[in-house]
Amino acid sequence: MTGIPFDALLHMLSLDSTRIELAIIALILLAAGGLSRHLKRRQRSSAGASSLGTAARLGVDGLQRLLFPLTGIALLSLGSAIYTATHERPVLMHLVIAMLFAMGVIRMIVFALRQVFSPAGWLSTFEFLIGLTIWTAWALHALDILPEVIEWLDHQQVALGKQKLSVWALLQGGAWVMVTLTVAIWLSASVERKLMRAPMDSNLRIVLARLSKVALVFLALMVTLPLVGIDLTALSVFGGALGVGLGFGLQKIMANYVSGFIILLDRSIRIGDLISVAGERGQVQQITTRYTVLRSPSGIQSIVPNETLVSSVVQNEGLSDREVRLAMTVQVAYSTDVERALAIIEECAHAHERVRPEPVPKAFLHSFGDSGINLELGVWITDPENGTLAIRSAVQLEILRRFREEGIEIPFPQREIRLLNPPPAAPACDAGP
Repeated sequence: MTGIPFDALLHMLSLDSTRIELAIIALILLAAGGLSRHLKRRQRSSAGASSLGTAARLGVDGLQRLLFPLTGIALLSLGSAIYTATHERPVLMHLVIAMLFAMGVIRMIVFALRQVFSPAGWLSTFEFLIGLTIWTAWALHALDILPEVIEWLDHQQVALGKQKLSVWALLQGGAWVMVTLTVAIWLSASVERKLMRAPMDSNLRIVLARLSKVALVFLALMVTLPLVGIDLTALSVFGGALGVGLGFGLQKIMANYVSGFIILLDRSIRIGDLISVAGERGQVQQITTRYTVLRSPSGIQSIVPNETLVSSVVQNEGLSDREVRLAMTVQVAYSTDVERALAIIEECAHAHERVRPEPVPKAFLHSFGDSGINLELGVWITDPENGTLAIRSAVQLEILRRFREEGIEIPFPQREIRLLNPPPAAPACDAGP
């Protein structure tokens, strides 16, 4: 596209031939809009989104975003060829073709960003900034002002230590850094998706995915900064001082990150395990490089720093196997047939579906209490993540029902009071005459 001075553009808009050309452009754009909508509806009806794979779906979505710019460019190119045969060269049509091309570039950039980053509020603002930047650059180029703006930016110097970089070089470098980081994050997301489908331990998959992301982002920065003109050796002293400062100031945070990698690598804690640590008990829902999320049976989520999991005693109810023993205490009166009571307690335990048949539920005489004999029932379950209150309640309700049927007494605390050295009885009063 050849740049057009602003005053020449104003003069062209005052001509009758230009108005005719604008009318033709408007009709062509309306036709392009209708045709692109028709093609979108036909494409959606011919192949459902659920029947397509991930790559095919991305290709269809990307093509739908480009239908209007591509249709407009095709129709305008055809119209320009016909118009040139009967009139002079249609300059405005070529300008609109360039605008549609810029629109297609903007839509593809935003589409790529939406695939790399999860949908977020900041992405809409970023989309607006990208579009504004590309349209502004196009407008400056169309008005033949862009070379002067680039030259002015190139003469504005910014000091970075002993180096001086122009504003234009910094803008180019920022664009390159953004592009390389986007590519690095997209590649890391692709690697993570492949690793998550690989037949290996879940903790190892998470570690490899995060290490690949860090390595790709670091490699992108190392490749981009020299292209911008920033000498990496000049940053070595600053990086060393920054590392020492971060080492002291962020000691706890770094300890949590290191502990996170240790937990993921040694596989002592896995997602789904039921653990108890530092007074918190819950099922592991998420393991990050800084903290671990536990969900208690009541639904409350606790965020536990990884350093606590490494430096404290952790009770993992599913480390080697998921079998957990539950103990329930029942008290009976001293006059009770203890052997019969033990047999009834074991029968009640066998009746519950969550109680494992092996090891066999077993009841024992635990101790002699002040008010009665303490019996203990031990049962084994394999699903501690489902909680223990429900099974305790069900088994104990059945024991209570059976004891009432058998006439077995569950005693309650009783106290016998004896009076030592009772006071003398009051003398009887003689009856009067």
